[in-house]
Amino acid sequence: MSVLLPIDHLAELWPRELRGRRVGALLHPASVNSKLEHTSQILERENGKLFQLRALFGPQHGYRGETQDNMIEWRSYEHPRLGIPVYSLYGEHREPTREMLQDVDLFLIDLQDIGARYYTFVWTMYLAMRACERHDVQVVVLDRPNPINGVTVEGPQLNPDYRSFVGMHTIPVRHGKTIGELATQFRDESFPKCALTILPMKNWERAMWFDRTGLSWVMPSPNMPTLDTATIYPGLCLLEGTNVSEGRGTTRPFEIFGAPWIDPENFCRELNA
Repeated sequence: MSVLLPIDHLAELWPRELRGRRVGALLHPASVNSKLEHTSQILERENGKLFQLRALFGPQHGYRGETQDNMIEWRSYEHPRLGIPVYSLYGEHREPTREMLQDVDLFLIDLQDIGARYYTFVWTMYLAMRACERHDVQVVVLDRPNPINGVTVEGPQLNPDYRSFVGMHTIPVRHGKTIGELATQFRDESFPKCALTILPMKNWERAMWFDRTGLSWVMPSPNMPTLDTATIYPGLCLLEGTNVSEGRGTTRPFEIFGAPWIDPENFCRELNA
């Protein structure tokens, strides 16, 4: 049985007490339902019925994933059709400001994570939760599967002395949690006054890999083209801390790596020794 996402039946799940709220939504390219409709389209349909859509927010790589390179920041702009702001949370600001939230009393998050600590979308969520706690804004997270399953946990916990935008809370490299579960952990351990609601999935099981969910893979970021990429990312992304390329910009990022100074034959001999 296919996984049913919260965005697949948002009107049914939407809490009665949250009807009519002024909503800001944090989305990216993989914010889609099981029919591949983007969440923004669904929010637009429900605008004026369930809530009032007042702003959109985007993480690293942009609201639509248009900034391909790894560290390219982007600027906020006005949505050309809806006439509402699209705020960048990977530019001058990583965290929503008071001004960004002044017309919002509910912050909706619908992001597809890939299950590794240094994938930055969960840290955009973390900072958004911090801002929402500070400015008394309700947070609603639409849960999604951990694509590399919710059972396997690997790698060390983050050393608090090395907190950064690729790790802001003490979790393992491969954390084994859904984005909704991470939001709950962040609330419980860091933001106890954050008013958090998780809208749950149906039919998801912890041992599921993404290719067993019945959902279509949509790239959450430009260099995450397949489930295979997500599977090896927790290990191969560590190469970013070296002078070896991890294959970004190729057709198989993180599946291949190399550097001009590597002697391939000697390297293979060392690996196979």
